[in-house]
Amino acid sequence: MTAKKTTTIKASEEKIIAAYMDMVLLNETEPKSVYKFCKQNNFTEEEFYAFYGSFEGLQKKIWDRFFHHSITLIEKSKDYDTLSNQDKMLTFFFTFFEVLTANRSYVLFTLKEQKDMMKQLSQLKGLRTRIKGFAAGLITEKNDEKQLKILKNSVTVFSEGAWIQTLFLMKYWMDDNSPKFEKTDIVIEKSVRAIFDVFDTTPLESVIDFGKFLWKERMA
Repeated sequence: MTAKKTTTIKASEEKIIAAYMDMVLLNETEPKSVYKFCKQNNFTEEEFYAFYGSFEGLQKKIWDRFFHHSITLIEKSKDYDTLSNQDKMLTFFFTFFEVLTANRSYVLFTLKEQKDMMKQLSQLKGLRTRIKGFAAGLITEKNDEKQLKILKNSVTVFSEGAWIQTLFLMKYWMDDNSPKFEKTDIVIEKSVRAIFDVFDTTPLESVIDFGKFLWKERMA
């Protein structure tokens, strides 16, 4: 049996991602082939395939990077571990949308380019898993504080709700024309408060308040 040939990978994953994002924005279309993409950016197909099996895999990885960059930023905060679960969720969403805003042109292009909702959700599959995992960790911590089983919340329902909330917030942010996306910040705060109040079986004033805000924005 012959030994498997090893290849020195010179192109970094960061370089490939940056090249891809620049290329789709400058050309306003996705590359037609991996070969052409690599040729125009001075790295080989072998280097590309060392990290991704296709452009679809690269797209998913970009969303993973947005998530992990957000987590890295919030975990650098000295006060993060002392925050309540609600404030941790708020901090995550505020930070995540700051990261998206820094990459807004790419996000708008890649989501609006995919008219098919299933294709949109396909590239967000990894992001869905990570956000659900993050939310599940928060609700599990909160459940550990409750002695009675009847008072514990469903981790599955809460984590899936967090993902649906993320999709809603992304759609709102994409359509937000307010300066510095201030309205998105308001929606983030109201929606997180509403969800946590529901799971804490608190009176639903915050849910009603959130609903009124969305109705007002829709009619504006």
